[in-house]
Amino acid sequence: GMAVIIDVGNADDIHPKNKQDVGKRLALAALKKVYGQGVYTSPTYESMQIDGNVVRIKFKETGKGLVVKNNYGYVNGFTVAGADKKFHWAKATIENENTVVISCDAVAEPIAVRYAWANNPHDVNLYNSEGLPADPFRTDDWPGLTIDKKVKY
Repeated sequence: GMAVIIDVGNADDIHPKNKQDVGKRLALAALKKVYGQGVYTSPTYESMQIDGNVVRIKFKETGKGLVVKNNYGYVNGFTVAGADKKFHWAKATIENENTVVISCDAVAEPIAVRYAWANNPHDVNLYNSEGLPADPFRTDDWPGLTIDKKVKY
């Protein structure tokens, strides 16, 4: 199984000191596989629907529903891009148990969405009701900034 641990540990160390939470999340996968028990994984991207300047992202593995895990009242961590491939921070809210609605004034015709798409995503707060953080994802397949760059040593 896979456990999303973007909310566990230190931003400067890929190996979190908090091994208990990592172990508990991996144990959920074993309990599901062996005994068929409960939700075992984080909310995972399922589909995208674009309606004008609004994007709806549907998730699977949401358990009893998506939740925002802090006091902001909105979802952090979403960016959107148009045909120019420039990503801008977006406004995001939970529409129902498995859908997030996203918009951005700077992108009139969105074509791509990313969530927590960074080496070390900061302050992301989308979870399922069972307390598991949403899996980072992107809907595009555009090359990264370092693709086709020659590194000189």
